[in-house]
Amino acid sequence: MNTITLNINGKNVQTEQGKTVLEAALDAGIYIPTLCYHPDLSPFGGCRLCIVQIDGVRGLPTSCTTPAKDGMVVNTESPGIKQVRRIAMELLLAAHPDDCLVCSQNLNCELQAITQYMGMDKHRLKSAVKTMPVNSTNPLFEHELNKCILCGRCVRACYELRGVGILSFISRGKDTYIGTAFNKPLVDAGCKFCGACIEVCPTGALSDKNGILEKGKSRDAVLVPCRNTCPAGIDIPRYVRFITENKYAESHAVIREKVPFPRSLGYACNHPCEEVCRRKDVNEYISIKGLKRFAAENDDTNWGDDIKKAPPTGKCVAVVGAGPAGLTAAFYLSKLGHKVVVFEALPVTGGMLRVGIPEYRLPKAVLDDEINEIQKAGFEIKTSTKIKSIDGLFKQGYDAIYLAIGAHRGIKMGVDGEDTPGVIDAITFLREVSLGKNVKAGERVAVIGGGNVATDAARTALRLGAKNVDMIYRRTRKEMPASDEEIEGCIEEGINIIYLAAPDKILKDGNLIKLRCLRMKLGEPDASGRQRPVSVEGSEFTKTYDTIIAAIGQMTVIPTSFNIETAHGSRLAVSNDNATIKDGVFGGGDAVSGPATIIEAIAAGRHGAVAIDKYLGGKGIIDEQLAPVTESKDWLGCGKGYALQPREKLPCILPKERLNNFDIVEHNYSEESALKEANRCLQCDLRLKISFVKLPPKRETTKNRSFPS
Repeated sequence: MNTITLNINGKNVQTEQGKTVLEAALDAGIYIPTLCYHPDLSPFGGCRLCIVQIDGVRGLPTSCTTPAKDGMVVNTESPGIKQVRRIAMELLLAAHPDDCLVCSQNLNCELQAITQYMGMDKHRLKSAVKTMPVNSTNPLFEHELNKCILCGRCVRACYELRGVGILSFISRGKDTYIGTAFNKPLVDAGCKFCGACIEVCPTGALSDKNGILEKGKSRDAVLVPCRNTCPAGIDIPRYVRFITENKYAESHAVIREKVPFPRSLGYACNHPCEEVCRRKDVNEYISIKGLKRFAAENDDTNWGDDIKKAPPTGKCVAVVGAGPAGLTAAFYLSKLGHKVVVFEALPVTGGMLRVGIPEYRLPKAVLDDEINEIQKAGFEIKTSTKIKSIDGLFKQGYDAIYLAIGAHRGIKMGVDGEDTPGVIDAITFLREVSLGKNVKAGERVAVIGGGNVATDAARTALRLGAKNVDMIYRRTRKEMPASDEEIEGCIEEGINIIYLAAPDKILKDGNLIKLRCLRMKLGEPDASGRQRPVSVEGSEFTKTYDTIIAAIGQMTVIPTSFNIETAHGSRLAVSNDNATIKDGVFGGGDAVSGPATIIEAIAAGRHGAVAIDKYLGGKGIIDEQLAPVTESKDWLGCGKGYALQPREKLPCILPKERLNNFDIVEHNYSEESALKEANRCLQCDLRLKISFVKLPPKRETTKNRSFPS
């Protein structure tokens, strides 16, 4: 690219040939006001604020449309320029609401910044201010026509950046406004809801609903909530985009950049990312979990063979617990060059992935395959090995210890008779079933609780031959912590959910068990934010069961021989800033947080690996690029019917086919369905690629001026 030199305000400025005078000035730190210019859009010259004087050129050309030339002499700040520029701004402000210019809601309002820079506090041309109502009918966005200055940025962004082209100037003259053809709602006009129009708007005439960017959060966290809600930080838009390009191995690689169990997560993750997906405000959220499973199961590479390992460090780490947190930590620590041995008290690996999640949700073969792959990083696993002493591990030569012992003991219900034979906690029940023991639940089963463990226990009891299963929960469905899909699974399979009821007493009745319950009503909110259930006087009712399964929570059992401090709820106490328990001892997973989710346990394992590596003298860098870096396709095109395109449902076996077996319920997407679902993604991250406009330097003399009516 050839370099040319021009003189701006007496200063020689070098720029690339092909750039405009405005671009040359801004690159050199010389500010020229403009409202219609945007670095990503074609020049427009409509606002007339960026006028300059150029030696040998008649009049005052707009600098945004004037190519820079070698030897050109430019003046941007003469009295004549300022006067014409001021008139141009007054014309823009003539019908603009004054309060907009002094409000503090939109801290990045270009119009406000430029008016303050220009000292626009008097001598304004005034006409009738627009009084059009705010259009809040569209998903995600609000359109406040009163603030629009017809700069045309949104129209150009819609055409030039995304190829959607649904916005245009409507009507002519003083009644001109920006909208869609025939004033169609965005849903009907073919909008892709990419937000490019909002990103380039200089006045806030177009904005996100609920002022989401004004809540003190980072732009990335607000605009790409799926990625930022994922505890492990998986780049969801990126892996979904690879699926739309039929690049399934690359999509799987993106997921593996953050987690070593993408396939298991595709089967059993609680997908908090889906709950915040912005597509849900258009119609239905993206099936992020289903697409994760599709990518993992359609990667035909043996990725474990390509695991990159650092040279041996000579350091040894003991990991206690082979659940998702422990195995994740072991995987990353091994890749960093440390020798790692995992000790597991159970005869099997996987922790709650194996003994807490029924096989109809997560097949054991899937888990085995993933554990075999990550073990190629080089760590050793010793099962049926219960650790009783931390000091003993140090004496064996370990330099650091990571405790990921989980929360494997069920919490008592606190009612009379709960030690009656036939009453069992859900964690023990699920574990014994998973280990292949001969568990008999009988024909009539009650499950106490409303979380995912409760739904797992209830659905497992059906598969063991129970004819009638009651799930008793003390609040309403709205407050149930179980995921909607698990609750729906219970209902489909005929499980009877009794809401607003709680156990009061358990009595033995021959070979059967009588459960007395109380009806509940919701009172004031408790510490969880949910309304506290309060018993209703005289509402007792009794039902008879063969088995009662308590699923009201779990706790960690920490051996006293560990000689370590515990936190509230018998959990491991770690420092606030990392996973440290004491010198050389670290902890994570359910043993620290209390019962949580798979993805949270994996995130804890990552956190623990970073902390331990730093303790051992490393840099704690575990992230690596596994998928190729490619430019995302910004050109979206118009999408007729796009907004109403329904979520692709995962194929499931019929409820009647689920009885008396543990066959997987949800099947994988077909390629056709996966592509349809992936293409529903709004690609919210594309908005972060749009360039920022340079705001003017602040002038203290005009910083807090008010504008008279």
